[in-house]
Amino acid sequence: MECLTMFGFAIDLFKDISAKYPQFHLDFWLVFGFIGQAMFTMRFLIQWIASERKKESVIPVSFWYFSLAGGLIVLFYAIHRMDPVFILAYLPGNFIYLRNLYFIYKKKKIGLHTAQ
Repeated sequence: MECLTMFGFAIDLFKDISAKYPQFHLDFWLVFGFIGQAMFTMRFLIQWIASERKKESVIPVSFWYFSLAGGLIVLFYAIHRMDPVFILAYLPGNFIYLRNLYFIYKKKKIGLHTAQ
């Protein structure tokens, strides 16, 4: 229920900003881009919390999923906006996130075969 309240607050805030600044137009793509950026930012919080719990620097698998999801969403947003700066900023990272997930699952698969 609190999530709906926060969502309503965010929508009202965007509407107020849109009324004051006409060049700031709230639409699907803007919300989509903000969601992608929020997911990309969440990866830092996830990594920080995991490291605090272990009292050492760790990168949990969920870090890579949030990196990939947020990176792809922001990349699609950048492509829609035809913004070459952000396209070039987010395009290569997604390959790295996919590659890291591949290495993680490859290692787990090898570990399962050697344990049997």
